[in-house]
Amino acid sequence: MSTITILHNPRCSKSRQTLNLLEENGINPDVVKYLDTPPTFDELKAIITKLGISPRDLLRKGEEEYKTLNLKNDSLSDDEVIKTMVSHPKLIERPIVIHGNQAKIGRPPESVLDIL
Repeated sequence: MSTITILHNPRCSKSRQTLNLLEENGINPDVVKYLDTPPTFDELKAIITKLGISPRDLLRKGEEEYKTLNLKNDSLSDDEVIKTMVSHPKLIERPIVIHGNQAKIGRPPESVLDIL
């Protein structure tokens, strides 16, 4: 079985719920506190590919940084959006569970069960 990883923010209730759900199902994932250890550009790009979404779909649009960095600007390339998320990991939607070549955002937490 391949390793299961969760990009986790312990202050986020959905992230805590998703981690608890994994543990209740007998899974002890690698926990990456992504605010402390942000993914690299290449890692985040790979995660986005596994999620099957665009980089913009991973942005937390309610964060102050979203507004101050003008991320609503449609002229920004995908790579520019990814670079911004790496520099400002608070902008990355959470939690993200990664299993092999698949990933899922834990909103709702139960949605991650699809890839296990």
